Amino acid sequence: MYDIKELFEATSVQNAVELRLAHPQALILAGGSDILIQMREGRLAGRELLSIYGLDELRGVTLEEDGTIRIGSLTSFTHVTQDPIVQKYINVLGQAVDMIGGPQIRNIGTIGGNTCNGVTSADSASTLFAWDAMIELTGNEGTRRVPISEFYIKAGVVDVRSDELQTAILIPKESYEGYQGHYIKYAMRNAMDIATSGCSVNVKLSEDKKTIEDVRIAYGVQGPTPLRAVVAEGLGRKKEISLDLIKQISEAVIEDIKPRDSWRASKALRQHIAVEMAHRCLIEAIKLSGGEV
Repeated sequence: MYDIKELFEATSVQNAVELRLAHPQALILAGGSDILIQMREGRLAGRELLSIYGLDELRGVTLEEDGTIRIGSLTSFTHVTQDPIVQKYINVLGQAVDMIGGPQIRNIGTIGGNTCNGVTSADSASTLFAWDAMIELTGNEGTRRVPISEFYIKAGVVDVRSDELQTAILIPKESYEGYQGHYIKYAMRNAMDIATSGCSVNVKLSEDKKTIEDVRIAYGVQGPTPLRAVVAEGLGRKKEISLDLIKQISEAVIEDIKPRDSWRASKALRQHIAVEMAHRCLIEAIKLSGGEV
């Protein structure tokens, strides 16, 4: 069923780095919910695999001394959703990954694998873009951190060097403190489907809850990689909340997104969805922040 040339199992992060150097063609196997399916279909037949699944040091969510939320790359979607730190500070991420596949996939699939696939439809990706997440990568020369906006290079390609593996996703305190967010996934059916589009919005309101101090709007499947609607965001900052403002911000996302026609949806439909999603996400995020619309 699975045409695997050879399977290597890492015993530590350092051992994984050594195996990466020794076997540069080996595919990293985390949860396996994508790679094993492709191998069974024959698309990745005869490949070497490097399993990091046994590295428990890469699992779990912790709050570091400076307030940074650290999510180990092998943390399952189910764990992310149920984790009390995620629920308290960045609950929208838990809600987003809870829309991935079914329970079996969420139990085995990892947030690191989801981001390292480099696909624009990943439900975690647009949400992490809206949180200004950082990606931690560990290699032969040590550890480096890359903003998630720079991590995605092009469709299906991410900034992981030949000796590296992703070890964590980091969300700095300044990126989540005082923010509330909402995520909407649009798909052709409600369960077990890849997103036709995804939108994640975070807002930070003024102390009196009448002004949008900051807003972040991120999309999946509105371009070859996840993206931020920077023009629309600029229109919303330091402005008094109103339905008219929300309409202006939502319509402005057209200047930021880069949708295409595909068998899943036409470019025109994706544009229409993007505007409506931003509108609904903005309203919900403002309400969650204590504001009125």
